[in-house]
Amino acid sequence: MKFSFDKFNKYLFVVHEKKLIIVATIIVTILVFFEIGSLRANRISDQDILTSGMSTSVQKTTKETLQAPSTSQLDVFYRNFTDPPEEATQADPSSIVQNQEQATAVQQEAQEPVTMVQYATAVVPNTPADYGAQWNAGYLLAIDNPDTTYKCPKVTLSKEDRELLERLCYGEFGSGGFVGAALVAQCVKDAMCFEGYESVKEVISACRYSGSTKKGTNAACKQAIRYVFDENHDAIQHKILYMYNPMAVSSQFHENQNYIMTYQDVRFFDKWGGSSIFNSSEEQEKIKKGK
Repeated sequence: MKFSFDKFNKYLFVVHEKKLIIVATIIVTILVFFEIGSLRANRISDQDILTSGMSTSVQKTTKETLQAPSTSQLDVFYRNFTDPPEEATQADPSSIVQNQEQATAVQQEAQEPVTMVQYATAVVPNTPADYGAQWNAGYLLAIDNPDTTYKCPKVTLSKEDRELLERLCYGEFGSGGFVGAALVAQCVKDAMCFEGYESVKEVISACRYSGSTKKGTNAACKQAIRYVFDENHDAIQHKILYMYNPMAVSSQFHENQNYIMTYQDVRFFDKWGGSSIFNSSEEQEKIKKGK
């Protein structure tokens, strides 16, 4: 009897365990079903919202693209982007006027037509130039349009003028080496010979040289000044008074002069005649007197 009772208890335990498993399975299945349904509902809701928003946005963009905004809409748009918030500090009226003037100036400058510089050409004589004769005479460069009557008397430099000219040659055409410095030195010497300036400082002021005289100098510049001034040689057989580099600036004034030659992009000119173009005779006298 005891044996049968134990067997019966084991049977009940197995049945009870199976029932628990079945019940647990049913509960888990129900929970999973509801969870899937909830996620699906949420996904459909999000899709509906996005679809609705996208269609509204597309429709709104299409209408705005096809229809021009009214004046009132433009006024509102302008106020929204120009009126400062109530809490913000109001701008200084003078600064607003200044900004408007600057904007107007920039706009006018942009609308102004760009004037192209007309480059001058050298006046070449009918008789071909004799390059050998120019070199034999001591000129550093042979040109197509030499002036066989050109001759500049010797100019003696003071110590102050020499040091200033050495720095000027380096500041104006330091990259040109000995020949470039000699061309600048000849421009200064010709200005002193033919324009009546008595010092390098006067030439710099009257002819408006812009090269820095604060960078020092080099051996090539010193040698070029000795060649042009002390030995009274010249770089080319022609008077030259003006020079500029069109790669750095544009100057129709220079191109209106008598173009002579170009060396390493720097163009050199004589004037067509008459008194100094930069200064009248009265102004030249003031420069000489240091006024």
